[in-house]
Amino acid sequence: MFATSFIHYIHGYQASFIKLILSFLILLLFVSFWFNDIVTESTYEGNHTRRVEKGLRYGMILFITSEVMLFASFFALYFYFTEEPSPEWVFDTWPPKGIEAINPWGLPLYNTVILLTSSLFVTLSHNYLIKGDRVNSLYYLIYTVIWGLAFTVGQYIEYIKSTFSINDSLYGGLFFMLTGLHGCHVILGTICLLVCLIRHFKYHLFRNLHFGFEASAWYWHFVDVVWIYLFIVLYGWDS
Repeated sequence: MFATSFIHYIHGYQASFIKLILSFLILLLFVSFWFNDIVTESTYEGNHTRRVEKGLRYGMILFITSEVMLFASFFALYFYFTEEPSPEWVFDTWPPKGIEAINPWGLPLYNTVILLTSSLFVTLSHNYLIKGDRVNSLYYLIYTVIWGLAFTVGQYIEYIKSTFSINDSLYGGLFFMLTGLHGCHVILGTICLLVCLIRHFKYHLFRNLHFGFEASAWYWHFVDVVWIYLFIVLYGWDS
């Protein structure tokens, strides 16, 4: 419902916005129930045994692998068009004439430092949790969430100041598709870490039982690595 109502909203269907909001609320409700069940099963009922945790680890690894394939497909498309620009595609240079690439040493560099620092913070938080130092683990997890929000704000400011849009040739489409897709992953990763932070405050995470936090940390490192490639290709190379 959410996916179809979103498409209807983009195309201006009547009452599509109301359907979009309702379907989003229903989706949010089901996800909340699902998360609550998982927390109850793992923390209070003790159903997440080593064998179950092993299956969850394999599932998370496969999920991240599928995300790698998704970004790889867009990068492949990007390299295909940049390798030999052709007048048949309405442009013979890359970026196309009339489009000024974003300076990599401004906001993109700021976002890179922010994201790499947050990756260090989440690693420290995880290490402190394993050592049994709950206070420092909490502090560094809070820093990670704040830095994740700061990255999203920086990306928003960059979009506002951009001199081109997603409609400006293939370059604009691929640029905003890649950075926007990555931004969605950052928001999702921030939400996951925020849930882990709330659970940490409630004493749900222990040194020998915290796979939800560990999986979120894996995902956050994946987001960081993707951004490094984006920074090198979309910002450094194009400029």
